Amino acid sequence: MSPPTIDVERARAIREAAAPPVSADLASFVAEIGPEGPVVVEGGRTRWERGGSPDPAARVVRAPAGIVEYVPEEMTVRVGAGTPVADLHAALAAHGQRTTLPERGGTVGGALAVGESDIHRLGRGPVRDAVLEVRYVTAEGRLARAGGPTVKNVTGYDLCRLLVGSLGRLGALGEVVVRTWPVPPAERWLAVDADPDVVLAEAVGATAVLWDGEKVVVHLEGHAEDLEATVASLRRRGGVTEVEGPPSLPPHRHSVAPAGLAAHVRGLGGRWVAEMGVGVVHADEPAPPRRLDPTVVELHRRLLDALDPRRRFNPGRRLEGVEA
Repeated sequence: MSPPTIDVERARAIREAAAPPVSADLASFVAEIGPEGPVVVEGGRTRWERGGSPDPAARVVRAPAGIVEYVPEEMTVRVGAGTPVADLHAALAAHGQRTTLPERGGTVGGALAVGESDIHRLGRGPVRDAVLEVRYVTAEGRLARAGGPTVKNVTGYDLCRLLVGSLGRLGALGEVVVRTWPVPPAERWLAVDADPDVVLAEAVGATAVLWDGEKVVVHLEGHAEDLEATVASLRRRGGVTEVEGPPSLPPHRHSVAPAGLAAHVRGLGGRWVAEMGVGVVHADEPAPPRRLDPTVVELHRRLLDALDPRRRFNPGRRLEGVEA
């Protein structure tokens, strides 16, 4: 039996008919980028040098800001990519919700473009999992859409996740749908005098287990009675004291396999803080250059060739292993 014939153009027309209206701000963003010339998308500039300094000759544009649609019962919010994460979280807090986007003074689109999860990744998941749908401008200057507004509606190639962490090289984010989560009823920061691996195993409900070689700091969130049970379990392993929050983090971020974390920090000079169970180390020293598999480098190059062959978007920043 031969497979059914798919009318690609009709399928695209149906999909676009189901898309929400294009706001004036989003239409203006698309028009400002246009089909020609190098463009840099500006957010809060909290990670402006990540991946390299943007080409000063490129035009600087800003994505639309503000909440487009929010239905708390659906636990998703459609928001302009230029919206500060702090502003988004302030609006969601009125309904007892939040996202897993990191708050560093930056924008929603900037957080997704950099793809850097915050220290709560252990319990809340990576930032890549926050995004459900994106509306972005292609290198040809067209508005495109990927993903879907609900978890079950994401079909086909997961281009949303591909764009997260791409440093804006593959498309200019204009509007996104991110999932929201309930704010837990209780949270606690604790310093625990015990082996970090033991704390990681015992700390049920931990969103972060941070170790600097001398002490372990844990963040717990959930229901108060569950947190108290975890604290009691940790007390059997060592001394436990309440602290106000996480330790300050050194400036450089290293990504390592969780199993190789202990060996990695032994070779570091200066101060460092490791995210246990995640494989991220914040250190005074810059991360050593990584030797990528040539297959990965070739894949990055082919993605750029396919999605931005003229290298319009964010020139000066580079995907790992790809010079141009």
